Amino acid sequence: MRFQRSLVAAAACAAATFLPAAASAFNASAGSPAAPSTTELAASAAPHDAGIAWRQAASDADVDAAFAAAKAANKPVFVYWGAKWCPPCNQVKATLFNRQDFIERSKAFVPVYVDGDSPGAQKIGARFKVSGYPTMVLFNPQGAELTRLPGEVEPERYTQVLTLGMNAQRPVKDVLAQAKAGGKGLTPNDWRLLAFYSWDTDEQQLVPKDGTGAVLKQLAAACPADLADVQTRLHLKALAEADGKGKPDAAGKAVLLKVLADPAAARAQADVLTNTSAELTRATTAKGARADVAAAYDAALQRLAADTTLSRADRSSALIARVDLARVDVAKPAKGAPPVKVALPASLIADIRARVAADDKEITNGYERQAVITSDAYLLTDAGLDGESDALLKANLAKSHSPYYLMLALASNAKQRGDKTEALHWAEEAYAKSEGPATRLQWGAGYVGALVEMAPTDDARIEQAASQVLAEAAKMPDAFYERSGHSLQRIGKRLLDWNKGGAHSATVKRLETQLDGVCKRLPAGDPQRATCEGVFKPAAKQSA
Repeated sequence: MRFQRSLVAAAACAAATFLPAAASAFNASAGSPAAPSTTELAASAAPHDAGIAWRQAASDADVDAAFAAAKAANKPVFVYWGAKWCPPCNQVKATLFNRQDFIERSKAFVPVYVDGDSPGAQKIGARFKVSGYPTMVLFNPQGAELTRLPGEVEPERYTQVLTLGMNAQRPVKDVLAQAKAGGKGLTPNDWRLLAFYSWDTDEQQLVPKDGTGAVLKQLAAACPADLADVQTRLHLKALAEADGKGKPDAAGKAVLLKVLADPAAARAQADVLTNTSAELTRATTAKGARADVAAAYDAALQRLAADTTLSRADRSSALIARVDLARVDVAKPAKGAPPVKVALPASLIADIRARVAADDKEITNGYERQAVITSDAYLLTDAGLDGESDALLKANLAKSHSPYYLMLALASNAKQRGDKTEALHWAEEAYAKSEGPATRLQWGAGYVGALVEMAPTDDARIEQAASQVLAEAAKMPDAFYERSGHSLQRIGKRLLDWNKGGAHSATVKRLETQLDGVCKRLPAGDPQRATCEGVFKPAAKQSA
């Protein structure tokens, strides 16, 4: 499941050394109401001001109050977990939250917005078991989780899926159990709820880690044949999870080719096709025998890239998918090695340049710009047009409400071409300009990782950066929950790996002592304390 493929394997929106530069592939039809301009965005970090009565939640008390209000009014609760800088979050703001049909629908539930950088937000994330931005969860009036909603489908379909969830008589977890038992008694809407469940943000609520593919395959086999579109979606998602592991799936190939040959069917499954082109191709064909699928796939992607009923982000994703398809057999480079360059057809390069130029010229919506320009920059880099990617990013720094995200893309580009000085410059700038406590820990972890990787002998610079991150963590009430805790764990792991052999023991020891002081200030019963004390312990379970 790769709807946030170009950001994270989602995250959704999680940082490693650098965040990739592309936005997620969300779907939205043309003609949505205009969102605020870039200038107006600076005045508000709310999801959108266009009519949704958001309840801002920054603590357990805020959440409890929202659920109490929902119970009293007998309304479901819709929780949106996001961040100001996150490109797919901005795409949702630009194409879903500003739609009149969604605004009207929102009157039937209690909408709760959790900004990942608000005080206490990461603790709320732990409570709801969410980590990737954006995550959208629907609860019944009694507080039981009904379903997790997919951000990748187009707004009209999203509203339909939201309605399915609101009308659901029981949680999707119970529906899944019945489906796995054979599915007897399930309604068509039950099957649709499963097909459009946000498997990407499941966080092991329904299935254990790495178990999604097997579950989706089982569901596709059990789904009634008269629900062809639902069965097809489940089948394609199962194939994407398989990603070429094992023998080519002949039955899956037939399903895929049928979809690709039918423009209406391909349009209906556009999010799956654009986000998993390489995975679906590898799952259904053998290396050296992919010409028929590749040709049909590329033709379908060309149609989607030219489809003006799709959002600009979707059309950009279709071009990214074409690049992925052209490189389907290219092995991933070893860690630290530059990416393998593969020449692309001149016509594809021309299409990419035209798409990027049109986006940069035409977009006036600040939310959309944050989502699409980052995706386009990734597209240019992916196509081998690094210089053009840099130029696009630099030209948009002043237009972005979160330029530090674009700076990480510049750092990533410099790293790929082997310019360590430039890469570290942009990584440092990104951290310096980043805003919000959780975001700063995430960006700081990325900067420390970059220093360890590209300037491993500069102990003073590494210590200064790591010490600053720890000092910021000490001021946060939820520094060791969820994303923030994962960021600190990444720092600990990178520094311990850096110190193998003991060459940097003095530096690491001073940082350990600094962190010990932070841990000791946490109450003994605080669940954060164990995470804090485990940051510099080699045996501690570290987050990837």
